[in-house]
Amino acid sequence: MSFFRRLQQDKLGIACLMFLGLLTLAGIFAPLLAPHDPTLVNVAVKLATPSLEYPLGTDHLGRCLLSRVLFGIRTTFFYAFLAMGVTILFGVIFGMLAGYSNGKVREAILRFCDAMLSFPSEVMILAIVGILGPGILNIVIANILSKWAWYTRMIYSSVQQYRSKNYVKFAQVNQGSPFYIMRKHIASGIAGEVTTHSTLEMGWVILSISSLSFLGLGVQPPTPEWGMMLNEAKNVLFTNPWQMIPAGTITLLVVIALNFLGDSLQNAMNPQAYMINVKQQKKLLRFGTGRKRLNVNIESEKS
Repeated sequence: MSFFRRLQQDKLGIACLMFLGLLTLAGIFAPLLAPHDPTLVNVAVKLATPSLEYPLGTDHLGRCLLSRVLFGIRTTFFYAFLAMGVTILFGVIFGMLAGYSNGKVREAILRFCDAMLSFPSEVMILAIVGILGPGILNIVIANILSKWAWYTRMIYSSVQQYRSKNYVKFAQVNQGSPFYIMRKHIASGIAGEVTTHSTLEMGWVILSISSLSFLGLGVQPPTPEWGMMLNEAKNVLFTNPWQMIPAGTITLLVVIALNFLGDSLQNAMNPQAYMINVKQQKKLLRFGTGRKRLNVNIESEKS
């Protein structure tokens, strides 16, 4: 059974993929979907409840919450993809270089990665942002610097496994260049593992961007971003708690969807894990059916 066939049979994974895809399209077409300008201040309608004109209500400055959530997709997703893309690029370059080379180059890369991994990632992000100063680009840089070493280590381990494969050794015997072997035989093999881990990691990057923006270290007003919206909502938490719900809910749903999608991709790429998952689902289904029958028998005996 192929990867796409296994993924199609995972209904939860497909639902998460569709949700994230629709959300991405909503962010792309936010100027067409948003009912109002997300930065337009209208104090006359501040803290308005949901209505036809303002489907999610307004904030303390009278700005449309739905419009800010839609435009916030752009901000959050763009910088999260930027951080993950550059992180993966560095991880692939240094990981494959360390995995395919010998001697001082490999040792230098691995020892430097060990030094980077000795620091907790959250502490390193806060330290880097504290040095560089507030700003969304500084948060992206901090996430890249705190994550690339982990990806380098992961890709290095995968490259070491693929180097022992017979088809890679055959390509080496045929005097294939190292760049050709890495691009043709090794990169295609590690692509699935990188995709799975990056999908899971994307949720943590979004949480990092949103949490630092919530603390006032990331996106600055009036740019719409979910963490910044939560930061603004905390000032009116007791007088208008609804203002915090839209941004908080969409952040929660996106992170959960990314985690479920990452698990689905991992199961689909690993046939053994897929079969174990299918067997577990069948056991749960039988257990649930058995409990229903047992309850029916007990009720019939009582009557």
